[in-house]
Amino acid sequence: MSFSLADVIRVAHTLWPPGGAEAWDAPGLVSGDPSRPIRSIHLAVDAVSDTVDEAVEAGADLLLTHHPLLLRGVTSIAEDGYKGALLSRLIRANCALLAAHTNADVVADGVSDVIATRLGLIDALPITDSAAPETGIGRVGRLAEPTTVGHLAHTVLALLPATASGVRVAGDYLTPVTTVALCGGAGDSLLRHPRVLTADVYITSDLRHHPSSEAREQALCTGGPALMDVSHWASEWLWLEPAAEQLRTALPGIVVTVSELNTDPWSFAVVH
Repeated sequence: MSFSLADVIRVAHTLWPPGGAEAWDAPGLVSGDPSRPIRSIHLAVDAVSDTVDEAVEAGADLLLTHHPLLLRGVTSIAEDGYKGALLSRLIRANCALLAAHTNADVVADGVSDVIATRLGLIDALPITDSAAPETGIGRVGRLAEPTTVGHLAHTVLALLPATASGVRVAGDYLTPVTTVALCGGAGDSLLRHPRVLTADVYITSDLRHHPSSEAREQALCTGGPALMDVSHWASEWLWLEPAAEQLRTALPGIVVTVSELNTDPWSFAVVH
């Protein structure tokens, strides 16, 4: 059976409906001829020089990324800018570019759902509900067996691919943990959400100083979760293989591969 790029887009939009994306987001087709045949798809979190080179050198017909390359408006794709250079390289190689971003965050088996499943959370529900049942940003659920903040941090560290930042924790190592809230990618906008505030720990990425400090100080007064800050890229990379398997099932005969390149922007950390 043969499939065109248009066929692949229809499948992707069934798995990760664009209507589920946040209003500020820009998922969907970035470049490529919808009528062209697709024989191979390469998945990555980011469209950066390394993953574009990897897709082109592998002869992929489509690079499907989680993060949209053109998330913010641009007025030029000249090749003296990296976005123009990447798009030109893909176009010359007849490799299309498609993104599934927050629309892949909210669904069952989406980014946060995959983390919750890997942690073994029971009765996991979205932190923020979407219109469709059991969809929405983030997840919150119970651990099968209680643990501590410290032991959970080691579990999360082992679960994620290695990065320079590892797992940063705000909270006492021995604090008991039963309920876990999490959000793959940047999630400090949810720090004050009631479902986060009633969890024992909140796992997310890109936690900034002031929101994190305020959350921990407020927790001393009225209670609140310990915080775990993990690599943005690592938290979303876990989704790639389940997404690839969904595509293999829906598009039999198409070769679907997953990038194992580390595209976290931080190279190393120096600590005392």
